[in-house]
Amino acid sequence: MSEHLPALQVVVPLLGAVLAALVRRPGPAWLITVVVSFATPVIAAMLLVQVLDGGVISYHLGGWDPSVGIEYRVDIVNALILLLVSSVAAVIAPFARLSVLSEVPDDRVAWFYSMYLISLAGLLGIAITGDAFNAFVFLEVSSLSSYALIAMGRDRRALVAAYQYLIMGTIGASFYVIGVGLIYTMTGTLNLGLIAERIGDVESTRPVLVALAFIVVGISLKLALFPLHVWLPNAYAYAPSVATVFLAATATKVAIYLFARFVFSVFGAGFVFSDLPVTEILVVLSVAAIFGASTVAIFQSDVKRMFAYSSVGQVGYITLGLSLATVTGLTGGLVHLVNHAMIKAAIFMGLGAVFYRVGKIEFDDIAGVGRRMPITMSAVVIACLSLVGVPGTAGFVSKWYLIVAAIEVGWWWLGLLIVLSSMLTVIYVGRFFECVWFREPAGEVARAGEPPLEMLVPICILAAATVYFGIDTELTAGMAERAAIVLLQGVR
Repeated sequence: MSEHLPALQVVVPLLGAVLAALVRRPGPAWLITVVVSFATPVIAAMLLVQVLDGGVISYHLGGWDPSVGIEYRVDIVNALILLLVSSVAAVIAPFARLSVLSEVPDDRVAWFYSMYLISLAGLLGIAITGDAFNAFVFLEVSSLSSYALIAMGRDRRALVAAYQYLIMGTIGASFYVIGVGLIYTMTGTLNLGLIAERIGDVESTRPVLVALAFIVVGISLKLALFPLHVWLPNAYAYAPSVATVFLAATATKVAIYLFARFVFSVFGAGFVFSDLPVTEILVVLSVAAIFGASTVAIFQSDVKRMFAYSSVGQVGYITLGLSLATVTGLTGGLVHLVNHAMIKAAIFMGLGAVFYRVGKIEFDDIAGVGRRMPITMSAVVIACLSLVGVPGTAGFVSKWYLIVAAIEVGWWWLGLLIVLSSMLTVIYVGRFFECVWFREPAGEVARAGEPPLEMLVPICILAAATVYFGIDTELTAGMAERAAIVLLQGVR
């Protein structure tokens, strides 16, 4: 059984999605989702242990040789991503029952869980596959199901948001597959490992340069890199709460992993960052994302939309770490990838609990909610402090690595910009604190109370994780550093 764990990592949620669609009833569909969501992190943890003990895992689907077949390849880099995505899904599952029932029409609930599990399978497939075209297939699987998840809410604006995401996502996927096609014509293979071996002989040719451009732009659309982020704020703001939590914590993170895998493992950082002006371009876009999105977030009236713009800025921190192409920079980027997934899952889950009790999420509509839901809002406050980068939280660890990385390459001004950018986060987070804690409850808020334990416990677990991983960084920063070293081994 253990030798088939790579296949089971994707097959289990796919089978769960089929079962959830067949039962057609909310209760059984949710139960199937819970079982699958708890099984996937167990499989991911077993794969991680195998990688730590025995090195890279190579699984050949159907027994075909990787040169002609599909290979699932697990190393320390994607083992970390698999564990992150599946663990987030496990925490979301208990929270989902009441939230989905309150926000999704009854006749769509089972389909919602089916789409959720298909999206989970697609994201896990992107992370585990060692085949460039297979990654495209899983990219489309996860994207199409994500569009459906966003559109299933009761708010009609969700349909427009899903359509906008569909258009941008289709453009991104088209760019990606064009790039993969060009690589195939130059190397004769779709296997990422074999491409990396052969691309050195043709890396300076025009088709390969065009392929790199298409792939980078295509994936950048998926990960919402500024200025290709326009689909994200509406998608997060109008999707059902569970969909927002899941997509914010996983979808962009997996896209960033795919970006890093191609740039470092396939093309090689020596070619991408030394021979081409990618560092300069990526640093400029990342800084623009951090400051631009954070500034826009300050002026939002919808709380979910504010934190959606915040996510665009936080993606900028991650890509900033990748752009430095050093062990410390990559470590900072990868550890912020993990930490931000926990932080935003906690924040959006807390907002989902508020929406469950109040029915609205505008600033004026949730004024004083901290007084009526103190445990929920305290957990969200802890996550927000981590978002700022307060010492003792996971967010501080991320920004520390990024600042150190900037200083190591002699860019002290970049370290200063990272510190200054946190002040913008303080402003919009402070605005949120003032609204929920220092105003008098009125209307629906005055009658609100804490959500049921099945919603409250997952929120508290995520908030506690942001503190724990700010103190014990072995699993996050330690694993991220090992992953960074593996990625940089592709440097030529």
